[in-house]
Amino acid sequence: MLRWLLELDLVDGPVPWTIWILAGAGAIALLIRPLRRRWIVRAGIGIVVGALLGWLLVVWADATRAFELPMPPNVKWWTTGGFALLGLSIVSLWRSRWWQKVIGMITIITAVLSMFLGINQAFGLDRSLSELLGVNTLASASGFASPLTTPAPTTPLYRTWHAPAGMHKSGETRVLSGNVRIPSTAGFAPRDASIYLPPAALVKDPPALPVMVLMMGLPGSPNPRAVAGVLNGFAAKHHGLAPIVIVADQLGTQTQNPGCVDSKTYGGVETYFNTDIPNWIRTHLRVLPDPKHWTIAGYSNGGACAFMYGARHPDIWGNIANTSGEPWAGFADPASVLKPVYGGDQAAFDANKPEAILRDNAGAYTDHWAVFSAGGLDKKYGPANRTAADLAESAGFHTTFHLIPNATHSGPGLYGGLSEAFSVLYPRWGLAAG
Repeated sequence: MLRWLLELDLVDGPVPWTIWILAGAGAIALLIRPLRRRWIVRAGIGIVVGALLGWLLVVWADATRAFELPMPPNVKWWTTGGFALLGLSIVSLWRSRWWQKVIGMITIITAVLSMFLGINQAFGLDRSLSELLGVNTLASASGFASPLTTPAPTTPLYRTWHAPAGMHKSGETRVLSGNVRIPSTAGFAPRDASIYLPPAALVKDPPALPVMVLMMGLPGSPNPRAVAGVLNGFAAKHHGLAPIVIVADQLGTQTQNPGCVDSKTYGGVETYFNTDIPNWIRTHLRVLPDPKHWTIAGYSNGGACAFMYGARHPDIWGNIANTSGEPWAGFADPASVLKPVYGGDQAAFDANKPEAILRDNAGAYTDHWAVFSAGGLDKKYGPANRTAADLAESAGFHTTFHLIPNATHSGPGLYGGLSEAFSVLYPRWGLAAG
């Protein structure tokens, strides 16, 4: 029962529409009264004051960057409308009959829920309560194909692969827990990673495939829904071919920021991603071994880590996919990283910014690719990613940069950025013609 509740779709389907219809019905029921001047004035004041408060709240949040990102346009309308309905519901509790008070109380609840669902839909990042709460409800993974023991093929896979009859139409997502949990050897305590296995990985005797390690944002959790949704579309167009993707946790909890590096405070985060996870991949998954087939990727906070790891460990990661990423760890709130991670050591903090790492590894990026993207309406992370892409290109990466039309630092930016990255990398991986 609990799992069913946690997995309810909060974006599409009956849940949001049921709440919105109930809220609308409540508003109509509250307005159906004899048109007396006192009621008209009271209702008008409730609606106007509520709407004004909601509108000002979003303006304040945008002006102060209270949530560290610009509000998607629909947030303003959901908040304004929701507060207007709250204002109407509250004033309806005075000088009304008992049943009108009951309707008013119910409408207050549905107004709050309507705002929550509408704003969540506008951001487009969390589709269920499990994602909002950071609870992983996936089944445990098991039964991986044995790692590649013969020399890797040199012919691009799209030329030799023939999808067998009965192959799954979509990939599968699982949580890496229990016997297949990725161990952390340097004191970091990550939440369980998740894995996406494309249709081609689910057949008997599957081919060796490219591999991607993806990190989500802050706050956030290692949930594979976004990347699975995008890759299922690519796999459908390419006979089931797609990379295996591990969505791993660089935070430890929903809200802490370890800054992507090993530290006394949070343990070996960088060791986990650049030693523990690669070792686990090599011993558990049938993947292509060349770095050109290995990609480190991230969204927002995860993008900062992806840029850092790809720059510092070019022997492991042949590609970087940075979607609306911070240009360096702690960009949004330097104090949240500088003191707990570096003990206030500004020089150590600066030494772990990609610009310094790229300079320290000059000449190491031959045949390394980097794909950067950001929402076209993202005034903070868009310019930052343009600068990051320029740094990567100057250091020797084969670099592309994409602005996602009409997207901010939210769901459309994430989904659009992943799609752009896969469009660039599919030929690189040999999954599609160039």
